[in-house]
Amino acid sequence: MSIRERMSGNEAIAIAMRQINPDVVPAFPITPSTEIPQYFSQYVADGSVDSEFIPVESEHSAMSAAMGSQAAGARTMTATSSCGLALMWEMLYVVSSARLPVTLACVNRALTGPININADHSDSMGARDAGWIQLYSETNQEAYDNMLQANRIGEHPDVQLPVMVCQDGFITSHAVENIELLEDDKAKAFVGEYNPEDYLLNAKRPTAVGPYDIVSYYMEHKVSQAHAMMNAKKVILEVAAEYEKLTGRKYGLFEEYKLDDAEVAIVVINSTAGTAKAAIEEMRKEGKKVGLLKIRVFRPFPMEEIAQALKNVKMVAVMDKCEGFSASGGPVFAEVRSALYDCSPRPKMINYVYGLGGRDITVNHIKEIFNTLLAEKDQEVKDTYRHFGVRG
Repeated sequence: MSIRERMSGNEAIAIAMRQINPDVVPAFPITPSTEIPQYFSQYVADGSVDSEFIPVESEHSAMSAAMGSQAAGARTMTATSSCGLALMWEMLYVVSSARLPVTLACVNRALTGPININADHSDSMGARDAGWIQLYSETNQEAYDNMLQANRIGEHPDVQLPVMVCQDGFITSHAVENIELLEDDKAKAFVGEYNPEDYLLNAKRPTAVGPYDIVSYYMEHKVSQAHAMMNAKKVILEVAAEYEKLTGRKYGLFEEYKLDDAEVAIVVINSTAGTAKAAIEEMRKEGKKVGLLKIRVFRPFPMEEIAQALKNVKMVAVMDKCEGFSASGGPVFAEVRSALYDCSPRPKMINYVYGLGGRDITVNHIKEIFNTLLAEKDQEVKDTYRHFGVRG
């Protein structure tokens, strides 16, 4: 029997962490993820967990401590946002190259500058090629569910990679929603114990972590990471299938919404999917064939699967809550467009960079985008790189 509750996305993440009871949690506060270590430190203080909570002096130190504890054989989790993730940059690469399955809750927030504390995806998108698995969450429920699945994915013997669980700052992190929690014992049993084969405190198998790779070894090291990321796709689906049996909640690499007969579609990440679904419901009542593809797993990127899902759509708008500064579109657009390159016929595609620094995106805005797609689907499209909602 699941537990029905009402809570914010940050509290849902903290509850998942409490149920997992990690060995070590090093963390440094930054808006809007501060509540996660705040909640968790209270669990440590009241004895709800037996984790070692380490209040460090910076986010770089947090990820450095996470690397050390995970390398020693301790299951380790942390949380951050925005410039905190940016300050971890060096260590993100070191942790993934060392094949250490640290789990990080990333509460998405715009990167400085200018200074802004609201939600966009510039932080996690900036880290997209750091070798971390990335899961994105539309709702508080999905953030909780992704967090419980993350350890199982990253710690799998065929993967052994760190995992980043993302949700939108303030939009889900601080908003209170209805949620269904697993009982503590079921959550703990699902995640299981962490039993690494190699760790620094294992005297029977001496090992080095983070050694210098000379030219004879570095490329092979990187190829092994790439293969682990390829393996992660299968493991993500296996873990999701097991989680569905336990909870009834189904997860895949992405979610298709009203795509079967859609003439036009949008691709989004995180909470905007909920807004898009509401718009789709209204437009479907008007007889307009519109649909949605919501990406849940951005790393590993499900290229073949996305191409299959969108191949029969006439026109697609990819929504980027992050400016790529490539002068040709955002990062999600670049990857989705690449995925569709081999489709024949190939859907027409445009990119909307939107919502930067937390700028609102409403149901009517999504309907406006869909109506643009419907109007342009049979025309030649020249302007593929667009900014939505810019004043003036």
